[in-house]
Amino acid sequence: MMSEADRQKAAEWLVAAERDRKPIVQLSKTFPDITIDDAYAISALATKIRVAAGHKVIGNKIGLTSKAMQASSQIDEPDYGVLHDYMLIDDGAKVAHDRFCVPRVEIELVFVLKNVLQGPGVGLLDVLRATEYVIPAMEIVDARVQNPRKIFDTVADNGAAAGLVMGGRPVGPMDVDLRWVSGILYRNSDIEETGVAAGVLGHPAMGIAWLANKIGRFGERLEPGQVMLSGSFVRPIWAQKGDTVHGDFGPLGALSIQFV
Repeated sequence: MMSEADRQKAAEWLVAAERDRKPIVQLSKTFPDITIDDAYAISALATKIRVAAGHKVIGNKIGLTSKAMQASSQIDEPDYGVLHDYMLIDDGAKVAHDRFCVPRVEIELVFVLKNVLQGPGVGLLDVLRATEYVIPAMEIVDARVQNPRKIFDTVADNGAAAGLVMGGRPVGPMDVDLRWVSGILYRNSDIEETGVAAGVLGHPAMGIAWLANKIGRFGERLEPGQVMLSGSFVRPIWAQKGDTVHGDFGPLGALSIQFV
């Protein structure tokens, strides 16, 4: 367990690393006794620093939702981070590659809430009833901590949240079987990854339920209007300067960005 002073120091390092695009030494090396509770506390302190600087919280991201990714991180549950307003990127935009340290891209679904969700006891149907619409998305994940990272490093680093692109066709949560929403992730003209949304805990809404129950233990809740990234159903792909990354969701439309 870390001291409060060390947690604050780590949070300041991570915010500076994001600002300067220079990954720091792994916190798991600097603080060998770091725990998951420490990591989430560091992430929360970093969020406070960003909010104090004028950035708004617009929602959350959920990561490590597949069994394979959990096994690779040696954990048995997902993780989460905070989405800020400065992370929003327009569909079709040209994005400066040097805005990030080592950007990678994933495809997933965003749930936009119309009602409060507060755990414990939130289930699949509760999430569907509380959702205004679901929309295709690409998430840019970045690492402000050097490799190789442990789960403590990723959690402290706000779950690697860095960018959010939304596009395609919004749908009501009951209008399609969200388990079978499929996606193809292209880099330039090459198909790099494919998957279906059931890869997220069996149903993408279960990612939202997990988060509501997780933070509900601390008296927190998911608010109306918040944007909730439910978790990727493909592996992330590396994005180099000059790459165009395109996500095709079939009947739900497509979206793309170019790194310049």
